[in-house]
Amino acid sequence: MGGRGARPGRLLRVLALLSWAAGLGVAEETPSRIPADKLLVITVATKENDGFHRFMNSAKYFNYTVKVLGQGQEWRGGDGINSIGGGQKVRLMKEAMAQYASQEDLVILFTECFDVIFAGGPDEVLKKFQKTNHKIVFAADGILWPDKRLADKYPIVHIGKRYLNSGGFMGYAPYISRLVQQWNLQDNDDDQLFYTKIYIDPVKREAFNITLDHKCKIFQALNGATDEVVLKFENGKSRVKNTFYETLPVAINGNGPTKILQNYFGNYVPNSWTQESGCALCDFDTIDLSAVDVHPKVTIGVFIEQPTPFLPRFLDLLLTLDYPKEALKLFIHNKEVYHEKDIKVFFDKAKLEISTIKIVGPEENLSQAEARNMGMDFCRQDEKCDYYFSVDADVVLTNPRTLKILIEQNRKIIAPLVTRHGKLWSNFWGALSPDGYYARSEDYVDIVQGNRVGIWNVPYMANVYLIQGKALRSEMSERNYFVRDKLDPDMALCRNAREMGMFMYISNRHEFGRLLSTANYNTSHLNNDLWQIFENPVDWKEKYINRDYSKIFTENIVEQPCPDVFWFPVLSERACDELVEEMEHYGKWSGGKHHDSRISGGYENVPTDDIHMKQIDLENVWLHFIREFIAPVTLKVFAGYYTKGFALLNFVVKYSPERQRSLRPHHDASTFTINIALNNVGEDFQGGGCKFLRYNCSIESPRKGWSFMHPGRLTHLHEGLPVKNGTRYIAVSFIDP
Repeated sequence: MGGRGARPGRLLRVLALLSWAAGLGVAEETPSRIPADKLLVITVATKENDGFHRFMNSAKYFNYTVKVLGQGQEWRGGDGINSIGGGQKVRLMKEAMAQYASQEDLVILFTECFDVIFAGGPDEVLKKFQKTNHKIVFAADGILWPDKRLADKYPIVHIGKRYLNSGGFMGYAPYISRLVQQWNLQDNDDDQLFYTKIYIDPVKREAFNITLDHKCKIFQALNGATDEVVLKFENGKSRVKNTFYETLPVAINGNGPTKILQNYFGNYVPNSWTQESGCALCDFDTIDLSAVDVHPKVTIGVFIEQPTPFLPRFLDLLLTLDYPKEALKLFIHNKEVYHEKDIKVFFDKAKLEISTIKIVGPEENLSQAEARNMGMDFCRQDEKCDYYFSVDADVVLTNPRTLKILIEQNRKIIAPLVTRHGKLWSNFWGALSPDGYYARSEDYVDIVQGNRVGIWNVPYMANVYLIQGKALRSEMSERNYFVRDKLDPDMALCRNAREMGMFMYISNRHEFGRLLSTANYNTSHLNNDLWQIFENPVDWKEKYINRDYSKIFTENIVEQPCPDVFWFPVLSERACDELVEEMEHYGKWSGGKHHDSRISGGYENVPTDDIHMKQIDLENVWLHFIREFIAPVTLKVFAGYYTKGFALLNFVVKYSPERQRSLRPHHDASTFTINIALNNVGEDFQGGGCKFLRYNCSIESPRKGWSFMHPGRLTHLHEGLPVKNGTRYIAVSFIDP
């Protein structure tokens, strides 16, 4: 009973103790919210690079007040990555904090700037700071740097990161001031080791009331934490989320070897790109070329480093760029003797429009790196050169405004997105593997396919890009930018640019063009582009298919000169010319003899003077042409008939009075036949044509590049009409025999 009776007295004593503690200020009330204007961000930047400007833009986005220390001073704090140093930052802080030491209501947030992005605003960071109930909060890290021997001296942490990271910290101004007043070392001593020794000392840690941001609520150091963080889109905002601690850090620090991941995050944070509004920074700090009287001077560097299909078209496209020709200079490196004739033809045209053209040919025997350095120097050494536009010969620029668009984006290095037709292969990488080669970023496919449109900071770009001339003469003044270890020239350029902190951007805001495949380009023929139907189908079609071909399906231009004989455009004049040239170059015409070892049985009942496609290794190309461009027409004119596009006999026939001038009546060994005119009646020959005997219907004036299509067996007995003079060429296929 005595025990029970003691309870009221014990309760009174507890209440009295709590009242006494409250009087001493032990049980404090929840502090009032710190106003946003009481937060000052301090950073150190002795120079301004792309990372610094990104940091400042993110701070401006959230209306942070930022004070930059060390501007214009020489950096003496060490070499940076993977080396100790940084003491100069503490010294500058020590000097700067003198004016804030007595401002008890001011909160200081110190952060690195070159690799830091703000993802949230002052109100958010101050609220999270107050919840720590400490006077100073440092970023936390899972990696101990720079002295691993100090690990055991750190307080035990059961959940969260254990080690201090000096890349970000915040606290009340008097406490921060007293903290940095402890500094008495040299500029190249280590700042993180200085702060670490204070933190691991229990007495000093308590005196300065320091804690770490163990769960990355305020600061996120990416080094050692790349598997913890993801990009998060929510409520129209882009954030970086730490999935281990379910937190949304405010200051993201791409420390150590995580610059590429930081650049990836920077494409989205803070709200640089969102799913709802798209690219927010694309029109920031741009140039309007329509408002200038004199366009910037541009040096175009052209590089032909391997045999390249469709090169004459590539060169001609340079002259169609929508840019004043008087503002252009050309540097051309051609490594291939094979292309010298193409360069000669182009030069004769280009010199009439562009005053300065420098051509370096295969006789110079330059390596690719040497040639690219020389091209860059062509701009670098000319003070009037405002931009250097490098274009490889495998780039098809279909947008004539490409150069203007890139200049107007006003980036030091920017490339237009170009891809291989129908493939995910492009001229950029969104990420790098640990050994520095290609890795697919989470957004790569969306960027290539145009599901995300904007200006993207990437670790690698190639084939075509624009560099500001002033950047070449300042940050990139060293000549050997294309030489680095055993890397190829493009990888060397990009690695050097990354290590200098120069951002490389890719734009997919417009359709710019595409990349050719050069891997299987065989130069053993006379007109080698004819064989490119598989590797580069779009370019093959542009060069070799009649421009009116699509009208077959939209404007009903198919003619029917005789019953069930259809006439339509299919090959371009260039295709006709090259096919004839290829056959004459081969030269082994059959002579129109009955004995023919090329066909089954060895005997041709109605022989022609011809060369088979198979003889010049063109049959696979020709059969693909039939499937792609003849079969759709077949379905249109012979409704309900589906062809597989198979043909055993595909050949070019030559009619001339001296050899074979006509062909007697016959049926074709086919379900249907195509007969394509390869040259012009009246110009190249007189007479000729085809007569369908059952209908007493003759077609005497075939149009070059147009094809007849008619049934082969039973109904359409026909003959080749005599050629009076000249030489007539036709391409024939017996389809579905």
